[in-house]
Amino acid sequence: MLAVFAKAIGKPPEELRLPAMGSNNSKTPEEIVQKFQSLWPDSAVYNLPHGNFMALSHEDESPIHPRCIVVLDDIFCIFMGALANIAELRHHYGLPRQATEAMIVIEAYKALRDRAPYPPDQVVKHLDGKFAFIIFDAKTYTLFIARDREGSVKFQWGMARDGSLVCSDDPTIIREGCGQACAAFPPGCIFINGSGLTSFDHPLHKVQAVAHEDDSGNILSVYFQVDLYTKIPSIPRTGSAANWADAVAEVKGE
Repeated sequence: MLAVFAKAIGKPPEELRLPAMGSNNSKTPEEIVQKFQSLWPDSAVYNLPHGNFMALSHEDESPIHPRCIVVLDDIFCIFMGALANIAELRHHYGLPRQATEAMIVIEAYKALRDRAPYPPDQVVKHLDGKFAFIIFDAKTYTLFIARDREGSVKFQWGMARDGSLVCSDDPTIIREGCGQACAAFPPGCIFINGSGLTSFDHPLHKVQAVAHEDDSGNILSVYFQVDLYTKIPSIPRTGSAANWADAVAEVKGE
């Protein structure tokens, strides 16, 4: 699975770039898609508005974490994994028995979009299973990404050379496409391009970047975790320079 969204649409957290500061070993979005197609020749590539891409291959697919892509009402959804409470969710959203997991999360997203303000954590919190998914609404240019609490499905995100957001379950694609500018997508979290990264179990608490450094202070990698001591209303917007400065200070013990 691969999804690439231009910087203006994807709005990736700037913290993803920090391990790659001073290096330029990432690729362009076009090069990343070409690499994916070379690795998975059977892949289907969806060209979205403004140079965005979604691609899916069923090669090397886990039988317990299948992949699928669905397009409904100009909403594109890649879903990986399975929902244990799928029958309950079909009933809740008034969907037929043939409705797949991807169709269900699209319906859940539409409920969120059309009933705003409606807390996004309430939508994802009711999904019981092992999953990761990406939704792109081509009408509103909304990007909605989520991963289950345990991080059961492999799922990473990173930044391409031009700052585009790259998401994939393939470590080779992330490593070659983003270089060091990547990290695991945090379990139990939602990313929305208009509001940033939040935890659906702790929606009032900040999800912050934490840096791993070597003895010389060089940032080797970053990961994201919920800060249960910091409430969102009292902090700057996720991804701001001030927010990163706070995270680095905590890592250094300042």
